[in-house]
Amino acid sequence: MSCHVPVLLGEVLEFLQPKPGGVYFDGTFGGGGHTQAILKASSPNGMVIASDRDDSAVARGALHFSDTMDSRLKLFCGRFDEVGSFFQGKFDGALLDLGISSDQIMDEKRGFSFMREGHLDMRMDLTMKTTAADLINHSSEAELIRILSTYGEEHRSKRLARAFVEHRRETPFRSTKELVRVVEKVKGRESGHLHPATKTFQALRIAVNQELDFLRKGVEPIVDQLAPGGRLCVISFHSLEDRIVKETFRRLSGLCRCPEKIPLCVCNPVRSVRVLTKKPVKAGREEMAANPRSRSAKLRVVERI
Repeated sequence: MSCHVPVLLGEVLEFLQPKPGGVYFDGTFGGGGHTQAILKASSPNGMVIASDRDDSAVARGALHFSDTMDSRLKLFCGRFDEVGSFFQGKFDGALLDLGISSDQIMDEKRGFSFMREGHLDMRMDLTMKTTAADLINHSSEAELIRILSTYGEEHRSKRLARAFVEHRRETPFRSTKELVRVVEKVKGRESGHLHPATKTFQALRIAVNQELDFLRKGVEPIVDQLAPGGRLCVISFHSLEDRIVKETFRRLSGLCRCPEKIPLCVCNPVRSVRVLTKKPVKAGREEMAANPRSRSAKLRVVERI
């Protein structure tokens, strides 16, 4: 059974409003918590089409949901931007819970956690060739600076990149703890709630899995498969994701994207959705206390016109 606790579950159900007979898409299945709640709310004959790029999550889900597989749950191994390849119908609602799951963090062999000794892997999809070790051992110093500053918003990207290059000249990076030690030498044990390696691990994970690229490509195809009145909920966990979701929703809602200096609109916006969340919905105090992961969660929702 998964150890992952779904965030903003009540808020997601409130927006999606699952109903009997409805068809829903969970594009980031993970531990299956959101899927399970949608199946329950849409009982007795609602259906969920779910996918995850991590085959271990799909395998766990197939075992846990064996009683509803093929009847109310269709579970696929694949990215959410590929939804059209495994389902061509219309959805009454859809959900993306971005980022990393607790199951992936807890598995030291995957190398996602800076708190655990493990291989420097960080691949969500183990069929991908490039690992975090490959990136940090073979990227140029300039490329490492770009990765750290762009995907981790790391202010000390230049110092860290130089330290990584110097370290790998003697010994290639292989483990998570080895990387953490180098980061701590550069940044020290900083005060505050963030571990000094947080931004480095985030940056490498995003780069390895091309997360932002797939997010940019993936939202619009899901919107295209929503039935009129169907809603898409997207939960993000850092500013890079949230910015992409916000800008995509604004574009799909028909807002003009022309520079302010242009007096007349020339971008010809087409409105396909209505934005239901002017500001992102965040977890309440009780949820944040019970599930610290929810502290950075932001939920944005649109409705298909």
